[in-house]
Amino acid sequence: MATFTLTCIGDDRAGLVSDLSAPIHAHGASWNRSQMARLGGKFAGILLIDVPDAKADALAADLAALKDAGLVVTVERTDEPAAESSGSAARWNLELLGADRPGIVAELSAALAREHVSIEELATDVREAPMAGGLLFEARAVLVAPAAASVEAVRAVLEAIADELMVEINLSDVPAA
Repeated sequence: MATFTLTCIGDDRAGLVSDLSAPIHAHGASWNRSQMARLGGKFAGILLIDVPDAKADALAADLAALKDAGLVVTVERTDEPAAESSGSAARWNLELLGADRPGIVAELSAALAREHVSIEELATDVREAPMAGGLLFEARAVLVAPAAASVEAVRAVLEAIADELMVEINLSDVPAA
């Protein structure tokens, strides 16, 4: 079985997910995990699929041909099977909220990298601030750290950044499944 990570982007229109899913289904591939969204008039996504080895090359060719339908799909073969496992790593939820300004993600991600903490998932949004005017930046992330990492130490680093950025940051354990 081959595992592929796909990214896709195209002008938003009805039927894009159908166009993407048709060759995946036709080649007997399994759609395992995905995140997709409409952003700025574009439809973008990332997904993880498994496909029988014998059909992997044909599927990759059919996905590349979607460019003619206005959907650019990149295909990367992945060493990890789709049933990913974080092993004994620590997993934390991060929530951030504060006044929008350039550099929040850059500073936050740099601090996490210095602490050897990976960002497994990240979702951000900018919205109107109620009653105060202006814009609020909001981020939610799932973080993965080495099992020996201290949530208190990372929290202290993030609190120092929160003060600089004038945002609120909450770091908590991911509940057990």
